[in-house]
Amino acid sequence: MSKVAKEFLVGTATAAHQVEGNNIHSDYWAQEQMEYTSFSEPSLDAVDHYNRYEEDIRLMKEAGLNAYRFTIEWARIEPEEGKFDENEVEHYRKVIRCCKEHGIVPIVTMMHFSSPKWLICKGGWEAESTVEYFKRYCTYIAKQLGNELEYVCTINEANMGIQLAAVAKRYMLQMQKTLTEKQSDAEDAAKKAAEKMEGSVQVGLNMDNFMERQKAAAQENRKIFGTEVPQVFVSSRTPQGDLLVMRAHEAARDAMKKLCPHLKLGLTLSLHDMQPLPGGEETAAREWNEEFLHYLPFIKNDDFLGIQNYTRTIMDAEGSLPAPDGAEMTQMNYEYYPEALEHVIRKVAEEYKGDIIVTENGVATADDTRRVEFIHRAMQGVKACLEDEIPVKGYMYWSLLDNFEWQKGFSMMFGLIAVDRKTQTRYPKESLKVLGSYTNRI
Repeated sequence: MSKVAKEFLVGTATAAHQVEGNNIHSDYWAQEQMEYTSFSEPSLDAVDHYNRYEEDIRLMKEAGLNAYRFTIEWARIEPEEGKFDENEVEHYRKVIRCCKEHGIVPIVTMMHFSSPKWLICKGGWEAESTVEYFKRYCTYIAKQLGNELEYVCTINEANMGIQLAAVAKRYMLQMQKTLTEKQSDAEDAAKKAAEKMEGSVQVGLNMDNFMERQKAAAQENRKIFGTEVPQVFVSSRTPQGDLLVMRAHEAARDAMKKLCPHLKLGLTLSLHDMQPLPGGEETAAREWNEEFLHYLPFIKNDDFLGIQNYTRTIMDAEGSLPAPDGAEMTQMNYEYYPEALEHVIRKVAEEYKGDIIVTENGVATADDTRRVEFIHRAMQGVKACLEDEIPVKGYMYWSLLDNFEWQKGFSMMFGLIAVDRKTQTRYPKESLKVLGSYTNRI
């Protein structure tokens, strides 16, 4: 097995809400408990990583991995506005030190989709106050844990809200179209449109019965969040909200850097491999600008960029197209296409000249042999980029564990480790060992 350079980071990633369990102060927890929820099931104990992190980190060490990207959960640190929980800080200190004891570099994410419920009640990710709230939280963590860390991602997939706004727009246009059709045809068209929308964005969405739930959920949201349309991070974002997220990132980055100059700080972006058919070049260029290029002014002072990619998008002049006939599809309704990662790295490197870390890349499948193949082909692309002197510093597979894939619940199998959720017993897959084989620490 050909290996990468010794200093290259080979690891895996998780998000706190998806693995820890019982993040009871978060907006996601509140949404999961709703009667008219869009979540197929609640997270509850998730896969109990909060209590079993030592076992999980040991399994990474045994497989040969040398890096682990995980979240410090804001809703645990600041469960009430302005009230910080030192016991939770100490928990994450233990996680960080456990990583180091096992020769694993911790890469911390400050906000991975979930926010404190109180933040959403105060306007969430469209409110001007959120910039200062996020800066204050990140400053607190820098003071408490900054000396324990090296790599910090401020915000996960900072462009997700813009992607979701585009998805929502396409979905509503499709729904309007069905109104002119026979009801039976319209229902079938609506179902197909929902499936297409779910497969076009790199997060677990549940569009089933979306229109039916909308009115009832609005009233329930008002009771829980004080508004019919709570602005959680994974909401359709306005252009003003998109700018606000960037300002929050810059404010947090600069505050943490001032306190801890040694920290390497960046954010992560969800990026598709956009492949235009003849006539689709202009559409693809416009989408790439929306998804990536317009963020360049806000990340030019970052120490690295986190790239997150799962598949490609084929485009014509009208927009994105379904996967080709006969294409292998993943559980997430993405096309199985590991070559997309190399294409995205190369495309990013044309404009972004800083260090790159692949902070997420993976596949949801019940067949671990397909995951093994995915890893081999993705890593082949990464190594080709390294050979061309593109500054890729690491690869984090998503995800360490089969976990809670947001609105889709526990049905998506991204993990290198399977979990029996009745007993929380861990079952490492062959893919975990295969990923570990790419380091020099086996």
